[in-house]
Amino acid sequence: MTTPKNKIRNIGIIAHIDAGKTTFTERVLFYTGISHKIGEVHEGQAIMDWMEQEKERGITITAAATTCFWVLSEKKDAPQEERKAIEHRINIIDTPGHVDFTAEVQRSLRVLDGGVVVFDGVAGVEPQSETVWHQADNFHVPRLCFINKLDRLGASFERSLASIHERLTPNAVPIQLPIGIEQGFAGVIDLLAMKAVRFEGDHGEKLMQEEIPEGLRASVEKARHELVEKAVEHDDALMERYLAGEAPSIDDLRGALRKATIAGKLIPVLCGSALKNKGVQLVLDAVIYYLPSPADLPPVRGTHPDTHAEEFRSADDDAPVSALAFKVATDPFVG
Repeated sequence: MTTPKNKIRNIGIIAHIDAGKTTFTERVLFYTGISHKIGEVHEGQAIMDWMEQEKERGITITAAATTCFWVLSEKKDAPQEERKAIEHRINIIDTPGHVDFTAEVQRSLRVLDGGVVVFDGVAGVEPQSETVWHQADNFHVPRLCFINKLDRLGASFERSLASIHERLTPNAVPIQLPIGIEQGFAGVIDLLAMKAVRFEGDHGEKLMQEEIPEGLRASVEKARHELVEKAVEHDDALMERYLAGEAPSIDDLRGALRKATIAGKLIPVLCGSALKNKGVQLVLDAVIYYLPSPADLPPVRGTHPDTHAEEFRSADDDAPVSALAFKVATDPFVG
């Protein structure tokens, strides 16, 4: 294998229609270097919307799959020869959000190791978000939440988070807070690093870290305290040290959060605006930090095609090949 198993992430982007899912995916393709120009859904140029009907209507009808590579933002300045060793491979499935295409989402969920659930920062949890969320529960898919469109009129991070807590799960825990809202949305605060992050450059490609604005410090410290309390609950050794008065390091917190996320006990919540190029790179970092690699997951159960006996297969290079075809597509050129 060209990429070690622990550096692979198989993820899906799932959401209600018009939450900005394909716009988010197009940004991912741009920042990871798969595309050199951002394709806008409203202009019918999104790479992941490849069918004529999708380009025409600006919606996703079928699940589309692609592969990209990502180096964590904090290691972006590493020398070229080192980058290959620290690079992660992300296989992405962009699923439809429209209720009429739910079967496409269900088929995709069966092959995902993790998911990024995108929410509209104005509408919060919508009916199809609930449907897809419960389907992901059935398939035990660990998730991250991304509250999108915080630049829109009527957007509210707090209200959207409250709707996730009320309608989906009380285990959603913010690891970021927005700086400003609506027209004034300017960036995010990383609650683990305790830094404000702004996105500079023509396409928000430059991440600038700075001190937390003074007016937000009290609410940030309260949110950080809640995050730490929830994270240490899922790691006994960390909990003991925390109760003894030792503040956990960022790596300790990330490790505890990762363990809890893979077990489905916590769901990290991030925020931003994909259309305005704010927050997407930090979601890619979170995918690497918190979502499972194939090596983190239990063996899959299946039936042997010849003996019809039930068997378990782990993600092991030496195990016999086993696969699940989740999609069949007709290509206009090759049939």
